[in-house]
Amino acid sequence: MPKQPHHPDLGDVHLVRVLSALGDPARLLIMKILADGGEHQRAEFEVDVGPSTLSHHMKTLREAGLTRHRMEGTRCFVSLRKDTLQRYPAVLEGVLQAVTAEGYGNGAQG
Repeated sequence: MPKQPHHPDLGDVHLVRVLSALGDPARLLIMKILADGGEHQRAEFEVDVGPSTLSHHMKTLREAGLTRHRMEGTRCFVSLRKDTLQRYPAVLEGVLQAVTAEGYGNGAQG
């Protein structure tokens, strides 16, 4: 069985770290993709960065408590952490709405 990534306990998820993790256009695009509430394979994230940079962004979001990563064989599935969304609903809903409104992923990044 593959080793599952570490996720912080909800008590260790803090607003400053959440906001810091959201402060990058590539991570905002990842959040936009995840906003549909589904679980996505890592290969589905068409972010204009190299594989190691994408791994860094994924790790940043996971360590901030925003995403949950689940390993299945050699595949990694990523979804939003619902408990964090419930802890900071106005912040995360507002960010996700702004990301959609500003057109991230449609050539309007940054």
